[in-house]
Amino acid sequence: MTAQSPVRWTDPEQQELEERVAAAELAWLSMDVDVQTLRVEIDNFALIHHQLLGPLYARLDELDALVAEAVAARTGRPEDLRRAAEARRQVEELPDLDALFDSVREKSAAGAEGAEEAVAPPPAAPARVRPGKDAQRIYRELVRRAHPDLTTDRDEQQRRADFLVRVNQAYAYGDTAALTDLAAEWSTAPEAAPAVDSPDRLGWLRRRLGWLTAKITETATEQVRLEQTPMGQLLALAPQDPDRLLEQLAEELLAKAAAQQAELARLLGAPDPAHRQPAVGDNGTDPNRAQESPTMFAQIPTTDAASVPADAALLDVREQDEWDAGHVDGALHIPIGEVIARIGELPDGKLYVLCRVGGRSAQVVQYLVQQGRDAVNVDGGMYAWEGAGRPMVSSTGQTAFVL
Repeated sequence: MTAQSPVRWTDPEQQELEERVAAAELAWLSMDVDVQTLRVEIDNFALIHHQLLGPLYARLDELDALVAEAVAARTGRPEDLRRAAEARRQVEELPDLDALFDSVREKSAAGAEGAEEAVAPPPAAPARVRPGKDAQRIYRELVRRAHPDLTTDRDEQQRRADFLVRVNQAYAYGDTAALTDLAAEWSTAPEAAPAVDSPDRLGWLRRRLGWLTAKITETATEQVRLEQTPMGQLLALAPQDPDRLLEQLAEELLAKAAAQQAELARLLGAPDPAHRQPAVGDNGTDPNRAQESPTMFAQIPTTDAASVPADAALLDVREQDEWDAGHVDGALHIPIGEVIARIGELPDGKLYVLCRVGGRSAQVVQYLVQQGRDAVNVDGGMYAWEGAGRPMVSSTGQTAFVL
């Protein structure tokens, strides 16, 4: 008969704390991964959202301002003038999102190249402060306990050195709260855990559980904050298919832009208030009147593409992508929605106006004629220009074509 080894006694409280700490660590790590993933998804979505929809939002704001300015020019009412000024101010006060997102992309690219290759600019020197007694006490204790020279393991020395960088930064600002958090982090780190049979193990477990509970609350708060940001709320509408969501948003914005473009065209092409019938609508127009008719531009000066003089002053009122695909070298490019705001850029003398097929250019010519300008519509637009064998260039250097 062999003697059995005695069963090792385990403190029930310590065993329960061991299990609670292990569960809390698992919960915190899972939450932290989810939050970091959500942050990356929101950042990526925000970048793509800006790239695809940013120009449309800017276009809508500009159209809103142009429509308000056109209405104000027609009515002269103080309220319309105020609205026009507010709409224009909103466009002018828009932040430089391109620069903002370019900086984000540059930082991401630098991070991808590796810490050794990315050279970060030196941090701004903190304002000189005199740390309080509590900050001094915590700082001395942290340096004493976490000094790299207290270990010979190179990885551990690096970990301690990195930790002390954070400690020194907090102390430089006299940030007692940050130093307190760092002290809690160091004292509860798994690397600092006493052995299971150590009398100090129970106290460490209690501190570790408290620290993990605080981290779980902090991480959950950050998740809620991210979800409630504008981009977070937008992404939540279609988390599994954000690309389709962007397509739907683009379609909605394009529809709004088309409606505003039509309204602006109507305002540009409508007769002068002094020579029309009494006002019916709020802005002096009949709301039941068709916005365009076959005879709307019947009386404006028109010429065919082949008859445009080689040295003529040309105004192209198409959109940027149309212009980039193919345009007349030397022409002035002002999209139709910007003509009112940029009318001062037009050269003196006769002006030949182009668009794709002649509809938008006819609206602009009618507006310019009403302003006393000598303008001619090129019938058939760029399609007719191309058909007549007139030269074109592209902005990309590739073969020019009419888009």
